[in-house]
Amino acid sequence: MKTRIKELRRERRLSQEELALAVGTTRQTITSIETGKYVASLPLAYKIAHYFGRTIEEVFDFSEYTGG
Repeated sequence: MKTRIKELRRERRLSQEELALAVGTTRQTITSIETGKYVASLPLAYKIAHYFGRTIEEVFDFSEYTGG
């Protein structure tokens, strides 16, 4: 799944570790989500989106799942 997490992190000058600590996960999980190797659970996706002040749809690209 494509995400805007890396872009949003860079805008705020956040490391993967800093974001992971803020949303209660590990740096490895953030890395895996950013590279598309792991799909975030709904609660984690919500935490990440909320942290950036965005909706889940603004952070995560669901087009491959919705046909859009």
